[in-house]
Amino acid sequence: MKKREIIEFEVDKMEFGGTSCTKMGKRDIHMKGGITGQKVKASVKKVNSKKAEVKLMEVLEKSPLETEEPCKHFGQCGGCTILSLPYEKQLELKKQQVLELFESHDIKDFEFLGIEGSPSNKLYRNKMEFTFGDEIKAGPLTVGMHKKGKYLDIVTVDGCMLIDQDFIKILTSTESFFREEGLPYYRGNNHLGYLRHLVIRKGIKTNEMMVMVVTSSQEDYDMTKYKDMLLGLDLEADLVSVIHCINDNLADAVKCDELKVIHGRDHIYEELLGLRFKISPFSFFQTNTLGAERLYSIARDFVGDYNDKVLYDLYSGTGTIGQILSEKARKVYGIEIVEEAVVAANENAKLNGLTHCEFIAGDVAKTVNSLKERPDIIIVDPPRPGIHKDAVRDIARFGTDEIIYISCNPKTLVVDLQGFESYGYKVEKVKCMDMFPNTPHVETVCLLSRKDK
Repeated sequence: MKKREIIEFEVDKMEFGGTSCTKMGKRDIHMKGGITGQKVKASVKKVNSKKAEVKLMEVLEKSPLETEEPCKHFGQCGGCTILSLPYEKQLELKKQQVLELFESHDIKDFEFLGIEGSPSNKLYRNKMEFTFGDEIKAGPLTVGMHKKGKYLDIVTVDGCMLIDQDFIKILTSTESFFREEGLPYYRGNNHLGYLRHLVIRKGIKTNEMMVMVVTSSQEDYDMTKYKDMLLGLDLEADLVSVIHCINDNLADAVKCDELKVIHGRDHIYEELLGLRFKISPFSFFQTNTLGAERLYSIARDFVGDYNDKVLYDLYSGTGTIGQILSEKARKVYGIEIVEEAVVAANENAKLNGLTHCEFIAGDVAKTVNSLKERPDIIIVDPPRPGIHKDAVRDIARFGTDEIIYISCNPKTLVVDLQGFESYGYKVEKVKCMDMFPNTPHVETVCLLSRKDK
C-alpha cells in the first residue's frame, strides 16, 4: 500500500464522530465516513506499517444495515451520514460507541441508564445556516449546503428531511429570487462577490420565524423587494423577523459588521419547559427544541434535591439550563465567555421573572474563583473541546457534593471525567440523549459525586 493508491475494502467498525476503522492485514485503515458492511473505494492519504488514513471516494455496495430510504441528497450533503440506518439501529450504535469510550478510558462502576431517542427523528431542526454558491463551476446560483468533501460546491437541499416545509420554501424561493436579480455570490478564494449566507430560525413552540440574509458590502442593494417576496410566501409560521446582515470578515462564518432589521424585530421567542427565551440571530440555542426539553429534564433528574441550594451553571450560553434548574434553587450563577450570550441570558432571566439568576461574562477557568457564594451543585455544559485542565482543577476544588456534566462530545468528556476522578470524584450515573438524529453526534449527561462526602 502506498500514498495515492486506490483501494477497495469492506467497512468494519464505526467509531464515534463519523469515522470508521477497518483491519487490512496488519494495518488499521482509518476513514472519515463509512457504515459497517459497506464496500467502498478509497484513496490512501497517509500510510505506515501499522496504519493508513484514507479518503472515501465511492460507496460501491450498500451495507445490509442500510434499510431506510434516505433523502435525495444523501451521499452529497455531508450532514446526515447515517440517515440510511433505522433509527433504533442509530441509537444502539451511538450507545455502544459512548460505552466503548468510557471503557477505553477505564471509567467504570457507574449506573448506565441507556440512550433516549429524540421525540422526533425528522423535521426537528429549528435553525439552518445555508451558503450561497454554485453546484458546478460557472453554474447557476445555488443556496444550500457544502457538498461532502468539497469546499466550493453548494447543493440546494430542498429534499432535506431534518427541516419542515417553511424552511424549504424560504430556501428555494430565496434561490429563485436572487437568480433573477442577478447578484453575484461571495467567493472565498478571492473575497469578491455579494451574497454569502442565509440563516433561518424557527420557534417550534411559538411558531415564530426569522430569516437573515448575510452579504458583503460590495453591492448597494435594497433588500425591500426580497423582504416583500418573503412576506408573500405561504408559510405556516409567523415571519416576525427579516434581517440583512453585512459581513466583510474574510472567514467563511456568519459574522456581522452591521445589522439591518428590514421587517419586524431582531429576535424571535422560543419556549422550553414552561420558560420563554429571546433568541437573536447569533444566540446559541439547542437546534432540537423538543430534544432539548428531554436533555434538560435528564439533567434536572440527576440533580435531585436542590431545594434552597446555590447552583453554578458553567459554560452557560444563553442561560437555558441554569434558568430551567432555578425553580427550587436559592441562587444560580452562570459563567460564559461570549458576552452577547451573557446579555441574552440576563435578559431571558428578567423575561421569566428569575431575579435569583445572575449571568457573568468571563473565562470559566479565570472567573469561577471570583464568585462570592460557594456552590452546592455545579453544572457544566462545555463546547466540543471540553473543559480546560485548569478549569477541571478549579471546579473540583470547590468540593461540591455533586457535579452534573452535559457533554456534546464524549471524546473530550471521558478525558475530563478522568481529570475529575483524579481530584476525588466518581462517576455515578450516565445517560445519553440523541439530540441529533441521523448524524454521528450524541449528548451525554453524567452525575459525579465526591468520594469522601
